[in-house]
Amino acid sequence: MDREKGITILAIESSCDETAAAVVKNGREILSSVISSQIELHKIYGGVVPEIASRKHIEKINQVIEEALRQADVTLDDIDAVGVTYGPGLVGALLVGVAEAKAISYARKIPLVGVHHIEGHISANFIEHRELEPPFPCLVVSGGHTHLVIMEDYGKYRILGRTRDDAAGEAFDKVARAIGLGYPGGPKIDRVAREGNADAIVFPRAHVADAPYDFSFSGLKSAVLNYLNGCRMKGETFSQADVAASFQKAVVDVLVEHAMMAAEEYGFDKMAIAGGVAANSFLRTQMERACAKRGITFYYPSPILCTDNAAMIGAAAYYEFQNGTRSGLDLNAVPNLKLGER
Repeated sequence: MDREKGITILAIESSCDETAAAVVKNGREILSSVISSQIELHKIYGGVVPEIASRKHIEKINQVIEEALRQADVTLDDIDAVGVTYGPGLVGALLVGVAEAKAISYARKIPLVGVHHIEGHISANFIEHRELEPPFPCLVVSGGHTHLVIMEDYGKYRILGRTRDDAAGEAFDKVARAIGLGYPGGPKIDRVAREGNADAIVFPRAHVADAPYDFSFSGLKSAVLNYLNGCRMKGETFSQADVAASFQKAVVDVLVEHAMMAAEEYGFDKMAIAGGVAANSFLRTQMERACAKRGITFYYPSPILCTDNAAMIGAAAYYEFQNGTRSGLDLNAVPNLKLGER
């Protein structure tokens, strides 16, 4: 793989409620990264409203791309390929980014590279850890996904486990709403939990008997709701901070346990995390401790690269481009795209 030759990627991400564009060179150098967030817009609804998200993407996408090019001090003439998230995600939101990328590709005769959203999250680690090379295991934890993956090579993945029901981030959002914290749940639980006792309430840690690396968080979510309902029925008050801390510990215990089990079974001395929940301070601390105890080097992106952004898509697109991946103008949004599919 020729790292000396400069390959400049314009990347576009619109899978959920962030409209993002970035210019990335050689997969590891961010020339610019622009994100237009819709959190304030969706907060009043307690979650992302797909139709509103799609409309906002249409309003913002040209501005975001223009700003990314301006900050990088490049024009479309300097771009070698356009990378875009085409799945998984909200279909209407994905379509906005895919249509924009195809238009640029067609008008400027620039190669088009469709990128899997989870592959983007994993690739965020390459931006700040230039020494990191596959193979390595990665725990991907976000609002829509919980995967334990081995990145065997660039563009080549082996899924060890995935959630059977709710993703970890989804459980964070639902529990946050139940204890009165509102949306988005992940950062709010992370903050409130610091004042709580993580051992105050014993919530269940689910294990899937026939698939040791799979996750299940719906039972934990139900246990929290049952605890809250029990308090209300008895006329008892509950500590918001204790519930948040105890719930968070139950999630993190399982995530860390599975990740360490995989590292040991497959003989890895490095481990990465990725996705929105990878910004959680308790998860990062517990993973760091568990890795240090076993002599495993721990990699994680900065919080801004954990949440949805286009820089990570640019990193993934670079390696797909180097592997010869080219998407046609028939590229479509695939809301339920599986990792490793094309």
